[in-house]
Amino acid sequence: MTATLPAPTTDVIARAVGLTKTYGTGDAQVHALAGVDLELRRGSFTAIMGPSGSGKSTLMHCLAGLDASTSGQIWLGGTEITGLDDRRLTQLRRDSVGFVFQAFNLLPTLTAKENILLPLDLAGRRVDASEFDAIAGSLKLTDRLGHLPSQLSGGQQQRVAIARALITKPQVLFADEPTGALDSRTGHELLDHLRSASRELGQTIVMVTHDPNAAAYADRAVILSDGRIVDDLDAPNSDTVLDAMRKLGA
Repeated sequence: MTATLPAPTTDVIARAVGLTKTYGTGDAQVHALAGVDLELRRGSFTAIMGPSGSGKSTLMHCLAGLDASTSGQIWLGGTEITGLDDRRLTQLRRDSVGFVFQAFNLLPTLTAKENILLPLDLAGRRVDASEFDAIAGSLKLTDRLGHLPSQLSGGQQQRVAIARALITKPQVLFADEPTGALDSRTGHELLDHLRSASRELGQTIVMVTHDPNAAAYADRAVILSDGRIVDDLDAPNSDTVLDAMRKLGA
């Protein structure tokens, strides 16, 4: 039986210990994660990288409570999420986790403002007008709030998705290939917004990406291969990330 470890310190917002994830059985088994230990500190911006099949998306999904691990332990804040029942896990995701995906997932019949406020409406939580104005202003959306998604550019739609993720003040914001559907200029603008959310708002961000240039916006790059962390770069730039990926033959 796995020993229960102490909860992480207040500075550690997410933590994984001995994390494994196995799909299939017998000869068809795939070890997507093979013993991952990871700590993410409050206000950090971490890029998770690795070749196709390295386990980077699986790691994000397990950390976010979207997928159950096979073994190991995960904390979000002071709460261990491994072993939570579906009701408590759903509540924790709603209250503590924000998501930004490659697909914007905006409701087409709602305005930008209504899309941003949707998580608060669903949770029955009050809107703090000053916080809403600050987020909309920082993402340069103030003059687009009355527009439907079809009236917004791709970059504006993605910024609405970021605002929607930030409005709940999540402990962690998970971004899965957030620039994948954007052109280069719009992608760089989006990454600037994520970096600002980390540095200026103290938002903890975890981003899965295959792009070394995107990873250079983060303050840390965690490199996976065959379900294990094989490199951990502080203050990464595109060259150091490329070197780490070349070592893996990626």
